[in-house]
Amino acid sequence: MISYPWNPWNWDVFVLVILALLALSLLVLGAMTAYFGSGKSRMVGGGLIVGAVIVAVAIYVLREYTFTGVTLFNEVIVGIIYYVVAAIIGIVIGLLIFLGAIMKT
Repeated sequence: MISYPWNPWNWDVFVLVILALLALSLLVLGAMTAYFGSGKSRMVGGGLIVGAVIVAVAIYVLREYTFTGVTLFNEVIVGIIYYVVAAIIGIVIGLLIFLGAIMKT
């Protein structure tokens, strides 16, 4: 078993990153729905944006009172950037493999 001088798994950062990615995705998808939608879709997009703001405020409140040892920028924001970049790279590779398989058949 590998012995780390620090704890490699931090549940606080894990939960905050999930919430932050949820807020980011709600914001982006809500903005796209509100811009490109019509009628009820625009209202749903506005609701998604409001939901993103509520989750973002919850992140700030949770970080302030529950997760006392977590620094927001160094651990959460940088983690989000790494996770999003890794997810995009994985999705692009998967899409290229899928398109290559479809083109060959």
